[in-house]
Amino acid sequence: MLRLVIYPQLVDHIYRIGQLRRRLIKAGLQGLLVTHLPDLRYLTGFTGSSAALAVTRRAASVFTDGRYKAQAAEEVAGAKVRIVSGSPAVAAVEWLAAQPGVNFAGFDPVWTSVAELTRWRSALPSRLKKSLLMGLAAPLVETLRLIKDDDELALMGEAALVGCNLFEHILEFIRPGMAEIEVAAELEHRARLMGAEGMSFETIVASGVRSALPHGRATNATLPRKGFLTLDFGVILKGYCSDMTRTVYLGKPRASERNAYQAVLEAQEAGVAAVAPGASCGEVDEAARSVLRRAGLAEAFSHSTGHGVGLEIHESPRIGAGQKTRLAAGMVVTIEPGIYLAGQYGIRIEDMVAVTRTGGQVLTPAPKALIEL
Repeated sequence: MLRLVIYPQLVDHIYRIGQLRRRLIKAGLQGLLVTHLPDLRYLTGFTGSSAALAVTRRAASVFTDGRYKAQAAEEVAGAKVRIVSGSPAVAAVEWLAAQPGVNFAGFDPVWTSVAELTRWRSALPSRLKKSLLMGLAAPLVETLRLIKDDDELALMGEAALVGCNLFEHILEFIRPGMAEIEVAAELEHRARLMGAEGMSFETIVASGVRSALPHGRATNATLPRKGFLTLDFGVILKGYCSDMTRTVYLGKPRASERNAYQAVLEAQEAGVAAVAPGASCGEVDEAARSVLRRAGLAEAFSHSTGHGVGLEIHESPRIGAGQKTRLAAGMVVTIEPGIYLAGQYGIRIEDMVAVTRTGGQVLTPAPKALIEL
């Protein structure tokens, strides 16, 4: 079993709020409303399910309800906690409107519905209903979250190792005839015993012809005596997600199946090797995709090569064809090419990779050579 060393999460939220303020000023804004909960957690440490953050050039306040009074007092740093009886977001908007020198404030339209915006504006004085809240042209917090600091990288490394140890355990558990949901349940139960707060996403266990479904979530289907089995899962550890995929074979594969697996493995390793600071996301995608193209399997690869990971399982950047974003040290991405042959089988292999100053560091060092069970 891979060794786990849980690092304390030593986060300077005051520093993060300061970084946000610098971006706020650069964008010409006088205030900012933050309602996306992962953004709130990143900026202040608050982990509750109902809150809003309002930031100006001189002050910051977290608004939440009475259920979280004690929790917010313990968790929040870098902002004043304000307990409200109504909507935290509405209270945050009203607070922004009352701040000296705040005539317009930004919000992230990606996380805001038309109904929410209407409700916020209805709480404002007539003179500010149309002018106070402005949709951001580009998110401010998301770009901060792109680059993980040393504490975040340590936590994500630990979450990834939990996943690797889960894979090691599940190989001893799997047997033909058991239901996919039994495999998923064992993964999820063992993850909790290993210290996970939960799973990063609904566990994917897809066997036999179902392995050709890229998102083949576990069902009552039984594991075949002969065929591929794809396992795609991740855990949440201290708020941070892991993500990995391994495809194993039950029984003895045919030569064509072995060759297909080898092609996916070579594509995945080419993608990992392409991860480096300065490389564009499109270049990394092409490194993996070109291997499958040469093997005559390009048409069977139906999704992007990867995505960012952090407090959310899917974050920027996207590792896809034509993507111009350039990788930078501190980003964490997945590299997960796959092929899917309807009615036959599917194969996907996925690692989490941290971008370093000199290349990429694989955070999920579980075996990738074809395992036959």
